[in-house]
Amino acid sequence: MLPRQRILTALAHQEPDHIPLDIGGTDVTGINASAYRRLLPYLDFPVPVNIPILDTVQQLARVAEPVLQRLNAHCRGLFPHCSSSWQFQPQEDDQSTWFIDEWGITWRRPKPGGFYYDIAHFPLAGASLNDLGRYPWPDPLDPIRREGLLEAAQALHEAGEYAVILSGLTGGGPMEVSAWLNGFENFFAALLLDPDFADALLDRVLEIKLKFWKETLPIIGPYIDIISESEDLGVQDRLMVSPKVFRQHLKPRLRQLFSCIKAVAPHVKILLHSDGAIVEILPDLIEIGVDILNPVQVTAKGMDDTAFLKREFGKQLVFWGGIDTQHVLPFGSIEEVQTEVCRRIEDLAPGGGYVMGSVHNIQAGVPPENILAMLEAWMVYGKY
Repeated sequence: MLPRQRILTALAHQEPDHIPLDIGGTDVTGINASAYRRLLPYLDFPVPVNIPILDTVQQLARVAEPVLQRLNAHCRGLFPHCSSSWQFQPQEDDQSTWFIDEWGITWRRPKPGGFYYDIAHFPLAGASLNDLGRYPWPDPLDPIRREGLLEAAQALHEAGEYAVILSGLTGGGPMEVSAWLNGFENFFAALLLDPDFADALLDRVLEIKLKFWKETLPIIGPYIDIISESEDLGVQDRLMVSPKVFRQHLKPRLRQLFSCIKAVAPHVKILLHSDGAIVEILPDLIEIGVDILNPVQVTAKGMDDTAFLKREFGKQLVFWGGIDTQHVLPFGSIEEVQTEVCRRIEDLAPGGGYVMGSVHNIQAGVPPENILAMLEAWMVYGKY
């Protein structure tokens, strides 16, 4: 079977000839530039002086097509561009490199040796309802956002070899972006103490995302297999907000987002990326239209028992990821990596509905030997 056939078979909860694999198909299933740089010689590829970057904040490598082929990656990702009114303009001081993104958020990367950018300034900290109306929001309808995407999607679809994934407009969902703008403590407090403001901010972010999808999917949707959206809902041992707050403030908005996508492109499958301990709300996510759960953070509370997850939710959800990047991939032995791969395959693969990959992106500290061990174990044990 071709890689795309394997993906589509798995998405239909059927068993292909081999478990499909994703590396680099989205901005949450990629590989950090530092790990990528060290991996290239092991694959007999030259190391460029400057690694092309797909995502600045996460410092994700833009994996070259020959490398994707060598890794047996089954998906090809498409990513919208930033608005033409914004340009990446990095600046430096003694402690860090920093930039302001198109949302007005300041991100800093410590130097020397910083792996990622972290938020250094929340532009809507202390904002009021009136401030939201005056804020310079990004333009989701700027034509440059879709520049080249139609042609790339058509070419991939017509070739038919790889599954095509189109990622959303931002790296986060309505709650994440709201917290990035307002500040995490401020926004989570507002959900309880100033819900009118919190809801208005959520709606502003949601409106931008809806406008993008309504404009983009009629054009590109026929050539897309999967839509990728992110909304981190959990931390290591619990949800970020209570189930009650989630169901009151966020669930209706995510339902609106996913319903919009399905209304315009009913054939696509929706991949939701959410880290953390979210087992309590998996029925809610299924109810509002999530088809695929990524990354299956197996080190989070309630998420390690992947046999339970498969038994309880495997008829409705496709599990995408599952190979631990918190402990096993960066610090485990080759044997431990192989054991991890075998366990997740044994738990998640029966009956289809599993796409193997790392939990979130392959992080900077993951040695190339362990990446190769993961891929070798997938090749050997991934056959149905």
